[in-house]
Amino acid sequence: MLVHIKTLVKNAQKGGYAIGAFNVTNLESILAVAQAAVKANSPAIIQVSEAAIKYMGLKPITHMVSTVAKNVAVDVPIALHLDHGSSFDSVFECINAGFSSVHIDASSLPLDENINLTKQVIRVAHAKHVWVQGEVGAIAGSHGDITSKLESIPLAKLEEVVKFAKETGVDTIAAAVGTAHGIHVNESIVFKLLKAIKEQVKIPFVLHGASGVDDAKIKRAIKEGVSIINIGTDLKVAFCRTLMKECLNNKKETDPRTLLKPTIGAMEKVVVAKMELFGSTGKAGIHETH
Repeated sequence: MLVHIKTLVKNAQKGGYAIGAFNVTNLESILAVAQAAVKANSPAIIQVSEAAIKYMGLKPITHMVSTVAKNVAVDVPIALHLDHGSSFDSVFECINAGFSSVHIDASSLPLDENINLTKQVIRVAHAKHVWVQGEVGAIAGSHGDITSKLESIPLAKLEEVVKFAKETGVDTIAAAVGTAHGIHVNESIVFKLLKAIKEQVKIPFVLHGASGVDDAKIKRAIKEGVSIINIGTDLKVAFCRTLMKECLNNKKETDPRTLLKPTIGAMEKVVVAKMELFGSTGKAGIHETH
């Protein structure tokens, strides 16, 4: 069932676990997340990027997620979220489309401009009871990127995170704490910074770029108070590698469904494993509909 993200996050905070926010790129990935949620009896956030919206269209993706949540994940709560919205216009469209949460990512701008744009989004979003995620410190890497090492992984400044949260009134916050989009050997979590942020900023923290971080550090981050963990690259890798294998092993196959179906199972396996790691398995029954 489709619910407001605030319900999932508040329950996660009470229960000491994290909610997985999974980036979807097509129908197969939407089905994989929903089926995994049912299998693990876990809440989940299905999130889409601007690139995914450009690929599928805003209305199709909104209706697909809503329909799958209503018919596949009947008894588990699913929330729909915009990941890394880059402009007021793109965020506004998702608010009107029925998303319960949007991410305005102005982290590449000077702090004062980031604050001003985020406040503009919040005024519109809160009027429609939509949560807003803000970001401080641009997170390195790019979605789906797999390299041995990034040249540098910048960190957010504690005082800027505190100032941003105080002046904007965002509902959730992301900050660069050592992780990166994609999978890289030199990414990690700077726990000293994460802990300092959580001590001064009481709103839910969103960990971006978690695909390349080892399980022990993820578990520690949840203990430090991380409420949402984003996973994107791991799903893309599972999809692409499975599809390439199917195509190579079945060169005469002409039915796309035959080739694509195994990708759903491959991604579902990844999502279930993440839900177990995040501690959300078995927590689907703790919810209220929006």
